[in-house]
Amino acid sequence: MVEEQLLRRDIFDERVLSAMRGVERHLFVPLEHRHLAYADGPLPIGLGQTISQPYIVALMTQLLHLKGTEIVLEVGTGSGYQAAVLAFLARQVHTVERHAELAKDARRLFTDLGIDNIQVHIGDGSLGLQDNAPYDGILVTAAAPHVPKPLYEQLNDPGRLVIPVGSRYGQYLECWKREGQDYIKESITPVAFVPLIGVHGWEE
Repeated sequence: MVEEQLLRRDIFDERVLSAMRGVERHLFVPLEHRHLAYADGPLPIGLGQTISQPYIVALMTQLLHLKGTEIVLEVGTGSGYQAAVLAFLARQVHTVERHAELAKDARRLFTDLGIDNIQVHIGDGSLGLQDNAPYDGILVTAAAPHVPKPLYEQLNDPGRLVIPVGSRYGQYLECWKREGQDYIKESITPVAFVPLIGVHGWEE
């Protein structure tokens, strides 16, 4: 997966590559899809949600420029795969999931794997997680119609926010860098994510 899908593209951060090698993706995939766990594409995980394509996980992670000291917020825990990758690279990861069943399963898997720097929260991720703010990096794994205002407000200075923005059916991956009171946007690549449901996202 790393050799063929990441190194041959634009994933060059050695720490990200190491994390992608270290986190076994098949553990985060339902049994009926495990034979496809290292294929170049997303997979269903139930409740209308998906585990993202490995390349997209690596790309979004790389855009955060993590050095190992950061506190990171992930919006959309899903299976827990992206949070596990982030946990290799950051000091602390807070991840928010609106589906209690997925949150419970991810929490159990983190415990089984001995990953102790992830805290799983159940709630509306479009509101962020004010109690633990500010965050040095925020990564959103669901598509928003616009960047939720609470996420801007909870981003540290300096800090980076990576989020897919667009319609329910197609988006552009954006990376926002905070510099003082300024937020600088870089548009990265077209993507397709499940919708971000919430007060500052889409209606259910």
